[in-house]
Amino acid sequence: MSNEIKRATGFLVIEVVNSNANGDPDRESDPRQRSNGIGEISPVSYKRKLRDLLEDHDSVFFKSLPEKFQRDADRYCILESRGRDRKAIQGEMAKDIKSFDQKEFLDSPFVSKYWDARVFGNTFLEEGANKGFIKTGVVQFGVGISISPVEIVRHTNTNKAGVQEGKNAGMAPLAFRIVEHGVYCMPFFVNPNFAQKTGCTAEDIELLKLLIPKAYDLNRSAVRPDIRIRHAWYIEHKNALGSCPDYMLFEALTPTRIGNAGDPSTSWADYCDQTALPEELLAKVSSVVDLITL
Repeated sequence: MSNEIKRATGFLVIEVVNSNANGDPDRESDPRQRSNGIGEISPVSYKRKLRDLLEDHDSVFFKSLPEKFQRDADRYCILESRGRDRKAIQGEMAKDIKSFDQKEFLDSPFVSKYWDARVFGNTFLEEGANKGFIKTGVVQFGVGISISPVEIVRHTNTNKAGVQEGKNAGMAPLAFRIVEHGVYCMPFFVNPNFAQKTGCTAEDIELLKLLIPKAYDLNRSAVRPDIRIRHAWYIEHKNALGSCPDYMLFEALTPTRIGNAGDPSTSWADYCDQTALPEELLAKVSSVVDLITL
């Protein structure tokens, strides 16, 4: 395939049903929420799902990928992984890439190994590490915000075995914290301007497009059992600088709240879905696909 990365605008429409899409550590893991009741999903939270999904090369998901990704599995490791060996990574970054030609750069140990560093960039600062690796990424996710305020439900978890010795045995007070229902919109951006600086390739972006629809389906948990990506729009522009303002695409694809937008929703039926771009915007872009339907 061509190694050209095309400028693209992405837009996720995420429905959260009796789940905590992103807990806030500053508020005892309550679902993230602004003072006006609007819910949030942080970019870090969503990218964590993508990283976790790709990191396990023995998983059913990885084994279902096209053979070219499995054949080159060593190219799809994760830098932002738990328990990483910082000294080993520092060694991989030690050689000064400023003197490399493009092929040497792409084949260098660090660049050729870590998919998330190539795609999202990295700020892996370590004494003695190559400062040339401090880069912004080709792909950036924005904050996901809910269309209407969200209602947070809190319950006490119970356990047959004691949770706190000698106190509230068998109970975790208000530990189960979920959003009853919400529809969130999260933008993302593919900017080829930084590809040569991070080593990101068109195949890296192709893999990203395979990961995005499965981010929640294959990462369920006790407090995150039902999160549905209703749409994962991927819109390619006609040129590398962008052929249509991003905000116009977001506005056109955001579901419309039926009734009072200031009230929390209770189901998907409370929204009027947007399933296509209007003709005047469609003419400004090269292609529009919903990754969920591929």
